[in-house]
This record gives sequence, structure tokens and C-alpha cells, in this order.
Amino acid sequence: MPRLASGLRRLALLGLVCALLSACGAPATLKPRAGYWADQSVAATAYNHRVRFLVLHYTDSDGPRSLKVLTGPRVSAHYLVGQTPATRGGAPIVRQLVPENERAWHAGVSSWAGRHQINDSSIGIEIVNQGPYDRQRLDRWHPFDAQQIAAVTALARDIINRYDIDPANVVAHSDIAPGRKIDPGPAFPWQALHRAGVGAWPDAQRVARYRRLFASQRPDVRAMQSRLAHYGYDLDVTGVMDARTRQVLRAFQMHFRPSRYDGTPDIDTLARLWALDDQYR
Repeated sequence: MPRLASGLRRLALLGLVCALLSACGAPATLKPRAGYWADQSVAATAYNHRVRFLVLHYTDSDGPRSLKVLTGPRVSAHYLVGQTPATRGGAPIVRQLVPENERAWHAGVSSWAGRHQINDSSIGIEIVNQGPYDRQRLDRWHPFDAQQIAAVTALARDIINRYDIDPANVVAHSDIAPGRKIDPGPAFPWQALHRAGVGAWPDAQRVARYRRLFASQRPDVRAMQSRLAHYGYDLDVTGVMDARTRQVLRAFQMHFRPSRYDGTPDIDTLARLWALDDQYR
């Protein structure tokens, strides 16, 4: 009862403040807060959105387990898209677990396009999917449901439009944490999302032109590392085809050449990399 009474008093006080504002003719841009007024009549123009990146994940679990983990004390995401989303009025329902203006804990140690700790500047979407059938072989992956992808597409497109996110900044968890993460994996239909206005994809004509060029003169490791880093991956340009370079290349292939993702710099991979960098960077 004391809590109820306290809540009613707060509601009454709020009503009194609103009534006073109306009676005094206070402008709508004058906002009452705890112990002061905020005058919002003049707005600055020198600012931009905190959100620069959209990161897509899979949950590596089923729906109930995914929800339990993402509402627990260790990790979170802004949105969770179920395996077969319910609908209302013909539109899919997705769960929003964290307000967009808050920092969800979905990216971990991460880097993209020269920025680190991507949690600070991103929105994260978790998609219910169990990932690879065999974590050692990584040769077969659970498919994504068509209704689920339609929901992800609608959600992602809305976020991109509101925050003006560049196509190259719509990324996989594996892009921002190569070697540490593999989600959402090569079964995720990035090309289909691109056709619907979400994310980047290499133009076929550019890829074909670079394939012809590289058939006679293939770029060296240093040039490849430079392009990967320029596109956004966290990679030092050493000229050495080391383990880190293979991890990054494998992440690139999972996203942009999912038919083969062994970290080998073949002509098709290099052509797609050069095409993407030309198009978006």
C-alpha cells in the first residue's frame, strides 16, 4: 500500500506540472525535469547518430534458450528474431530486448572501419539459428527460415534508413571479430538481403572484370591485406600470409563468397574484394 500511495502521488504531481504548463502557456519545447527545466527551443546542427553499424548474429541455440541467454546477466542484443516469427496484421513480430539508444552487449572485442568496441556504436540483431551441424568441420549449416529472413530484412531496412547506415557497415559478427566468431555463417543469405536494400554485395560485372585482370596478374599478399583493411577488417599489412590474414579472409568469404570459405586467396575471392572496395569505400 505505501508503494501504491507513493506512485499515485507521483502521478498527481506529474498531472499538476502538466496543468501548470498549460495554464502558464509554457512552450512545448520547455521540458520539466528533476529540479530544472530543459529549453529545447534551439537545436544544434553539428552532430550525428551514435549508431554507425548494424551487426547481425545467430544465437547458436533454439528460441527459448536464446531468449534466456540474451535476457541474462552476461550478453544482450537490441533485437531477437525468432525462427518462425509470429505475425500481427500480416507483419512479423520481433522482440526488442534493449532500447536502441542504450548499449547492448552483443559484439564483444571487435573492430570495424577503424573503430573498436563496436558495442558503443552499433545495433545488434540476434537471429535464432543453431549454426553449424558440426563445429569441427563447419561444412553443413542449419538453414534460415524464409519468414525469419523476411522479418530480419524489414527490421534491418528500418534501422538502416533511420540511422543512415552505409551498406558496408552492415556486418556479420564474424566480420568484426574474425577468428573469434563465425556467425551468422555462410548459410545466411546476404545477397538476398542486399537485393532488398540491406547491406553490400559485389557487382557481378566488376567481379568479372577483376577476374580477367587477376587471371594474368594476381595481387600479392600485401595488396590483398591493404584492401581488406581498407574495406573495414582489422588487419595489419605485413605482406605475410599468416594465420590472422587467413582468419580475416575466411570471414570475408563467409560473407561475400559462401560457396568456399577456407581462407585461400583465390582469384574469385580477390575479384570480389576489389569490386566491393571500389563500390563502397
